Amino acid sequence: MKNIFFSTSKYLFYFSFIILLILYLFPGSLIGYFLYGNLGKQPDFISNPIGTSINHLVFFFYLSILGFIFRYNQKKFINSFPFLFLISIILELFHYLIPNRAFELNDLYANSLGVLLAYFILKLLRKTRN
Repeated sequence: MKNIFFSTSKYLFYFSFIILLILYLFPGSLIGYFLYGNLGKQPDFISNPIGTSINHLVFFFYLSILGFIFRYNQKKFINSFPFLFLISIILELFHYLIPNRAFELNDLYANSLGVLLAYFILKLLRKTRN
């Protein structure tokens, strides 16, 4: 049962990572296109004062949790904290170069915060288990 959980988290992590790359590197908002028929409109799934940055926080938190769960079983750099933290920064910086995309400092903070929250929550859970 434990192996099924870890193998499922591995495949879910890699699938989610590929989706993240596609969404981040596509010149325009694919989700906005599918939902609103407009590549320029970003979806706001959760109404909040910081806008669509909450989407970034939630997705990077989710991806980091999967990566850290998978890493618990296998020591791989791609699932490690430094990798996930760097990718959260680098992908947002790519928005300077990608047409029809804009770098947003709030998104950068949200990406990084999602990774940090996942890291500290799992670290806390591991401490309480031991």
